[in-house]
Amino acid sequence: MEILTIEKLKEMKPQTVFAKGIVYDPRLHGDMVKWVAVRGGIWDWAIYYHHSHYDYEYVKRFGDKCFTEAVIKRLVPCNEEAYKRYRFN
Repeated sequence: MEILTIEKLKEMKPQTVFAKGIVYDPRLHGDMVKWVAVRGGIWDWAIYYHHSHYDYEYVKRFGDKCFTEAVIKRLVPCNEEAYKRYRFN
């Protein structure tokens, strides 16, 4: 995956899923989790996750938000400017 930058965020349409996958992380649910990275409405973004048996659209709509910096940067490599645009609330 390429490094996420503010320029790339600006090029995306709101609500674009620009990265997704399935990972094992014992801190999340102690199971395989499906995750999606979604561009918000004002050049911001967030990662949502849920049990892997749900489809990506369900994860986008109803998943829990990731708040751990190390996990965020591992799933979506980004520069500091893009990381500062992560939506924590």
